[in-house]
Amino acid sequence: PALAAPALAPAAQPVPEAGWQLDDGASVFTRQVRQLWERAGNPGRTIVVKAVPHTGMPHDLSVLLRASEEGRPITGLTGAAVAAAFGTDVSVVRFAEVQQQAGREGGPGWLEIHLTPDAEQRRRTAPTAAEKWQDTIGGDRGAIPGSVFVKKVRDRERKVTHYIAQVPDEAGEPCVNQHALAAALKTKYDEGRLFVTIDGNQVLVSLWDSSPLAQVFPATRELLKPDKDGRWVTGFLGNGQPARNRVYTDRGAAHGLFVAPSGGGKTQLMGLHVAADALFGAVVMLATEAPDEKTAALGKHTARYGVGALYMIRLLRVLVALMEIRGEMPWEDGQVHEWDPTRPGCPYRMLSAYLDEFLSAARNGEYGAEIMDLAESVSVKGRKYGVGLKVAGQSIYVQDGFTQLLCENLRENCIPVVLKVAPKKVSDMFKALGIPPEYIPDPLPRSFSAEEEGRIERVMRGEPEPPTDSNTGGAGWIIEGKQPDVLRTLFMDFTAGIDDYFPDTIAHLTDHEIRELEARDLWFDWNEPPRPGEFGPEPDDEDEN
Repeated sequence: PALAAPALAPAAQPVPEAGWQLDDGASVFTRQVRQLWERAGNPGRTIVVKAVPHTGMPHDLSVLLRASEEGRPITGLTGAAVAAAFGTDVSVVRFAEVQQQAGREGGPGWLEIHLTPDAEQRRRTAPTAAEKWQDTIGGDRGAIPGSVFVKKVRDRERKVTHYIAQVPDEAGEPCVNQHALAAALKTKYDEGRLFVTIDGNQVLVSLWDSSPLAQVFPATRELLKPDKDGRWVTGFLGNGQPARNRVYTDRGAAHGLFVAPSGGGKTQLMGLHVAADALFGAVVMLATEAPDEKTAALGKHTARYGVGALYMIRLLRVLVALMEIRGEMPWEDGQVHEWDPTRPGCPYRMLSAYLDEFLSAARNGEYGAEIMDLAESVSVKGRKYGVGLKVAGQSIYVQDGFTQLLCENLRENCIPVVLKVAPKKVSDMFKALGIPPEYIPDPLPRSFSAEEEGRIERVMRGEPEPPTDSNTGGAGWIIEGKQPDVLRTLFMDFTAGIDDYFPDTIAHLTDHEIRELEARDLWFDWNEPPRPGEFGPEPDDEDEN
């Protein structure tokens, strides 16, 4: 009979190094993974070196691969091929480069794959704070791109949750999309619950249970009394910090700039400043173009109070004269000095002059031009003589009559407060204050109260919507640096009486100052009609000439 044909020799196969043979002492888990990989046809022409299960995750593992031919890079291996080999989803497959180690090669001929279906499932259903931040906020398209979660702190007493994150030093200052951030934290930007503080490459996100700007912060004498540095609390910032103003700066007596529409809380704010100045021991004078009940109540606690452009121009003339008078008054050491509250021996008190509805007076046909000129002069030099000029009104626009020089001088030596500006005016208002475009804030919401739920049901039943709680009076911005901060000013209860906010005695000018003013025909009842020759020659005098 014929001889049987010899069996065909198997085709030559690449021989892996001995360390990666199936009998290389690999763990049972690794051998099982090798079988799955070989069943799939060794995707990407690779072999399994080692497989490691993830503790506590039955379906999660990491696999170390190398090219089946030495010296060849791994190419063409896709996430889909890996997912198919292990019967999982492509989204849970991640590749990682392999670095060379002692006793083991690395580089493009090696690859590590991570399959994490269990971890991804847990991340979707119960993410950690860091994972949730990365997925919703810190990603490339997130509200704070590139930011990494640091920690979460809950302040139960103040009912606020703080999130701290940071970006790499080389990324510079964090970029924050506040509308996207509000959405990620399940709130609305205009509810006033979310506030962001940036400090270098760190960012603090404060999420309040309810808007702190909707709260009422009662004024107290303790809050209004200036400390040793002349600082006092004028309200509270959106992040809960005290918002402080000051009665003097390192350059002398502080000026003031208060901007608010009618009903925005301007008189309340002015009252806080008047009380702080009085508690500091300053002489306070107040002139207003438009009297009201609250302004008149404040006037009772000032050395002088009056109404109208005529009263205001007389007050300003006195301020200019006092700069000259005080410039010649010797201190205890016999020398004349610029006003400094920290230097002993000053012969006069700080003087704080308030001009309410200033632009209305400055537009007065008879006195307006001089009012503006005098105000500019005091804004330039008054600080050196302990004279602070506090200007209040509804606008600081040049086109409304507010000169650029006056605005810049006041801004340079004060901490302005702007309350409840109409949305369409916000940009122009802060531009006039010299705020860079990137720091101009968004308008405040119409209300800081959360919208009532159930609107669909009310529509279906034909019921009216509940009234909007317009609780934004006294809310606005304080501008101590280059960036405005949202604040809610303290509430001074005029209805209950304001006497307790003020010292028992009212400070006045010195006898010497009054004698010098009388010698200049400037110290009298400023409510009197114009005196002969007070504002130039009388018409009869001109006719005689």
